[in-house]
Amino acid sequence: MASKKNNVFLEEYENKFSYKKSKTNLNIEFNRIAFIFFVFLVISIIYSIQLLHLGSLKIEHEIKTLITKKNYRADIIDRNGNYLVKSVSSIDIGISPIEIIDKKKLLINLKWIFPNKNYKEIEKKFNKNNFFKFEKNISPINYEKIMSLGDKAIRAEEKLTRLYPQKNLFSHIIGQIDDNNNGISGIEKSFDEELKITKDLLRLTVDTDIQFLIREELLKFKEVFRAKGSAAILMDVNNGAIISMVSIPDFNLNERKAITDVNYINRATKGVYEFGSVFKTFTVAAGFNEGLIEPNTEYLNLKKKIECDAFKIREYSKKIPTDLTVEEILIRSGNIGSVRIGQKIGEEKFKSFLKKIGILETIDFDIHEVGKPTQINWGKCKLATASYGHGITTTLLQIAKGYSIITNGGYDIKPTIIKKNLVKKNSQKRILNMGVSDKINKILRKIVKNKEGTAKLANVKGYEVGGKTGTAQISKNGRYTRDKINTFAAVFPSQKPKYTLIVMLDEPKTNSEYIYYYRDGAQPTKGTPFNTAGWTSVEVARKIIERIGPILATKYIEN
Repeated sequence: MASKKNNVFLEEYENKFSYKKSKTNLNIEFNRIAFIFFVFLVISIIYSIQLLHLGSLKIEHEIKTLITKKNYRADIIDRNGNYLVKSVSSIDIGISPIEIIDKKKLLINLKWIFPNKNYKEIEKKFNKNNFFKFEKNISPINYEKIMSLGDKAIRAEEKLTRLYPQKNLFSHIIGQIDDNNNGISGIEKSFDEELKITKDLLRLTVDTDIQFLIREELLKFKEVFRAKGSAAILMDVNNGAIISMVSIPDFNLNERKAITDVNYINRATKGVYEFGSVFKTFTVAAGFNEGLIEPNTEYLNLKKKIECDAFKIREYSKKIPTDLTVEEILIRSGNIGSVRIGQKIGEEKFKSFLKKIGILETIDFDIHEVGKPTQINWGKCKLATASYGHGITTTLLQIAKGYSIITNGGYDIKPTIIKKNLVKKNSQKRILNMGVSDKINKILRKIVKNKEGTAKLANVKGYEVGGKTGTAQISKNGRYTRDKINTFAAVFPSQKPKYTLIVMLDEPKTNSEYIYYYRDGAQPTKGTPFNTAGWTSVEVARKIIERIGPILATKYIEN
């Protein structure tokens, strides 16, 4: 019996064991599948969360970018760290008439806070039911008062305000922005995107003190010579850094108004003019560069008048001798001699030289407001007239570039008003032959120093000024008039030029009361004898150099 019991017990144990084993296998397979599913589920959830997070970050970034572009704009400073433009937050107040509960009560309260507004016009705006701006850049005191009224029709909008501490001083350089924080002219336009995203100050090459002094002289002489406008550029001939660039008339950037009068054009970069005899320096430099002439090369039996087709070319003065060297032609500003030099150079070589120094094509510059020189049909007569600066146009900025290249040793430069864009001298390419600048600089000095020169008034002691005058008639409606563009292109010190100063007067007049004081000790004279650059633009340049010279002599203008 005992054995039987044992057998039964063993059989039941085996059955139980067999059943339990089978159940355990099922559990293991199920758990493995569940675990794998769980892992995939967790991974999917994590991945989905990450995608949502990245998406939200992208949207958040885009929103932040939009907000930044709307409410941020980098400040602008001059080369010495003086602020030219400063961004501050401000608040504008608008009113939604359709949401006004009591118009009469609101008007009474507004008159109490802002007594000087035109409330007849405001009542009309109330009746039109269109949202309108009531007060821009509201003061903190008035903001507190108007918001304490508790009227839901009153809306406050935080926005960016650009402050221009120098007012008119850099108006054509800095330019303006619109109500949506978009640049519409000048640096504000050409560097619009950069100003919206960079956290760094934008440093310019200009000097506020020098800009102020040059502008002051231009304003004074605009009245003296009753000029329609004027402009001046002071540039480092070795690296193209523009230290000052002024165009008159100018405007107050803080007033934020549209400028529609064409007389407010940027005459330094946008205006395209014939500059007359300042081109003769380019003609002589081209002859030197080609090895066709030397300063002492003689031109004998020069006529007082020559003809090209139906066009007559005359000397501006009967006192100019008929026998002249190349040097004397430039010193006395002879027209016929310049034509003869141009004819010796030839059309293709002369055109190539002008293109090389940046005169003929639209210049690549830091602001968009640049003029395009008039395209000309070259030929025998055009070569003749262009040789002495007649019938050929360019901008004042390009004259400054051209004079820099022909006097700095023949190195190419790119004019700029952006500090970080400056290129060091040892990185520049020589585009003119050696010796050209030495010859030109000596002649330019004699134009100012010698009694036969046309720029004697610019002989400021201690600065070794050299330069060339240019007096050009203005063409209007296809015909030349008696109105003139008077220009003086100066370089100093002429032995090894550092700066070029180009001064232009647009339609100046003579002044019978103005007194000229001479540096050579001669007696002062009263009244402008001729409406030429030698008596107008040269006088302005002299006054400018006298004022800015001490600053330049003591302040190192670095790259």
